[in-house]
Amino acid sequence: METITLTVSDNTNIQAHVGRPHGVPGKGIIIIQEAFGVTDYIRSIVERAAQQGYLAIAPELFHRSADPGMELSYSDYPSVQPHMQALSIAGQVADLAAAHGWLIEQGIAETMIAALGFCMGGRASFLANATLPLACAVSFYGGGIAEHLLDRTDDLSGPQALFWGGKDDHITPEQTRKVSDALTAARKPFVEATFSEAGHAFARTADAHYHEPSAKEAWALADAFLRNNVG
Repeated sequence: METITLTVSDNTNIQAHVGRPHGVPGKGIIIIQEAFGVTDYIRSIVERAAQQGYLAIAPELFHRSADPGMELSYSDYPSVQPHMQALSIAGQVADLAAAHGWLIEQGIAETMIAALGFCMGGRASFLANATLPLACAVSFYGGGIAEHLLDRTDDLSGPQALFWGGKDDHITPEQTRKVSDALTAARKPFVEATFSEAGHAFARTADAHYHEPSAKEAWALADAFLRNNVG
């Protein structure tokens, strides 16, 4: 694991965490944080992706409102709110483009780059798919897609995977249905799975939200989806 600094198109600097596979990488992935920063858990996903052969990068999306390396406690949501409020669609698009551009600079072809995100990052993964030439994107419990991003559905560049928790108190069945209906209407390829016994953040191993059976099944689907679409 290494830390690099990228210059974004708005002339801000963003810190990003990079995992490198053994040998020359032929594929890349943008790992997108939860609302608590690029935590140990998110860095473990970067390392997991590197072990699977991806050149993986996780940009710190709160860099305009927080010091580099900021991590917040999963039990301290009030401290998260100011950074969430400072986050803009335009800023995220610019940050994701910087991470994507870095992967291109490392020799990764556009057809071999994916995005994968969790919660806030799940929404940002959908946004990345709509604004970058991605091979595919994976969204774990991406809250806010139905409310803020459905007008971008026609712009999706690659297939989209969506994983929801059936007991998620933050994302309702009505919201997930709006997302799948929009993708169907736009004739965009997608995979959707709802894990009936899982709540929000069910893949996060770092706290009590973790639901191991659902997480294992979701990761098996995510890995297959990525293998089928990246290259």
